[in-house]
Amino acid sequence: MADLKNGVIALVVAAGRGRRLGEELPKQYQNLGDSPLLRHTVQSLLSHPKIDQVKTVIHRDDIDLFNEATAGLDVLPPVNGGVERQDSVRFGLESLIELCPKLVLIHDAARPFIPHDLIDRVLKALETHKGTLPALPVVDTLKRGEDGKVGDTVDRGNLWRAQTPQGFDFETILKAHQKFTGQNLTDDCALAEKMGVKIVIVAGSEQNFKVTTPEDLAKARKEVTQQMDTCIGSGFDVHRFAEGDHVMLCGIKVPYDQTLKGHSDADVALHALTDALLGAIGAGDIGEHFPPSEPEWKGAPSSLFLDHAVQLIKKKNGQINNIDLTIICEEPKVGPFKADMRNWLSQSLSIPVERVSVKGTTTEKLGFTGRGEGIAAQAVVTIKI
Repeated sequence: MADLKNGVIALVVAAGRGRRLGEELPKQYQNLGDSPLLRHTVQSLLSHPKIDQVKTVIHRDDIDLFNEATAGLDVLPPVNGGVERQDSVRFGLESLIELCPKLVLIHDAARPFIPHDLIDRVLKALETHKGTLPALPVVDTLKRGEDGKVGDTVDRGNLWRAQTPQGFDFETILKAHQKFTGQNLTDDCALAEKMGVKIVIVAGSEQNFKVTTPEDLAKARKEVTQQMDTCIGSGFDVHRFAEGDHVMLCGIKVPYDQTLKGHSDADVALHALTDALLGAIGAGDIGEHFPPSEPEWKGAPSSLFLDHAVQLIKKKNGQINNIDLTIICEEPKVGPFKADMRNWLSQSLSIPVERVSVKGTTTEKLGFTGRGEGIAAQAVVTIKI
C-alpha cells in the first residue's frame, strides 16, 4: 500500500480530448519543451513535500501515451475516466478508497505550472475547512453580449476566476460525487456546495493558467523555455589506428585503409559527444557507464552509448539545444561525409540539423594526429534543463 505520511493525494484529471487546440493529439500529451504537458503537471505536484502520491485519470485509449509521459516518475497506476469530467473525478476518487487519504487535491492536467505556495495555501485552508478553492478576482469589465452586440455591464464585484487544485476532505468530496452522480455540475466545489460544505477561497496564481487554446499552448511552451537553465558540456576522446578497412565517425562508416582501435566500435566522435552530454548533466563520463573491462561492450555500436546519455537527459526533462563537434585528423577527409554525419546526429538526438555542427580539421602534421597515428575529437553541447 502507498505510503501516505501526510495523508495527501493529488488526483489529476487527464481523460479529456482537448479538441479546441485543433490537434489530433490530446492537449495533455502535447510537448512543452522536450516533455509532454502532463509530465510537467505531474512533476509539479510530486515535487511538493506534502503531497504523498499522484493518481491520474486518463482516457482508456491513452495508456501508452500516459506510460510514455510519466516514464521514470513514482506515480500510482492510472484509472480510466468516464464520459463527463464529473464521472472521471468520481472514478478517480473511488480508486483511492483503499488508500484512505485524509485530503485530496483535484487538479486539471492542463494546468502544468502550479506554484508550491499555491498548494501551501490550499493545504493550510484545509486544516480548518472541508473544501477550498484557489481563485483570482475578476479585474476586467464584464459585458453581456447578444447577436454580436453589447448588452448590459455585469457587476464584477465578488466575482472570481476558479482554478485548480481544488482541495477537499476526502470522505466529504467522495460522498458528494457519489450522491450527485449524473448531475454534471461545473466543478468539484459545486458538488461540495450542494452537500452544504462551505468552500473557502484562497489566492490563486496567474502562473497557474490553463492550456485550452493554441495561444495558451504557445504561452506554455515559452514559459518552459524561460524556466530552463542552460548547461554546457564538453568532451574529448582519442583512438589510435589499427589494421582495417574503415572507421566509424558520427555513426557513419567511412572507407579508409585503417580502422580505429577500441573496445567498442571506436567511434571517437560519438565518444567525445557522449562525454559532453554526460558532462552537461553532471553524470560522469562514458567509462563510468560502459567500462571497457566489461565484455558485453566489446564491438558494441557507440550509438548505444549516445542513446543512453540522451535518455538520462530526458529523465531530467532536459532538452539538447545544439552540438558543436570537431574531428581532428589528417586522414580520412571528413568533408565528403559531413552532411551524412549531421543528418545522422540530427535524427539520433531529435534536434534540427541546423543545430548540429560537424567540422574536420588537421594539426598541420604536428602531434600524433599529424603523424597519422590516430584521430581525436572534441565536442561542446548546450542543454536546456
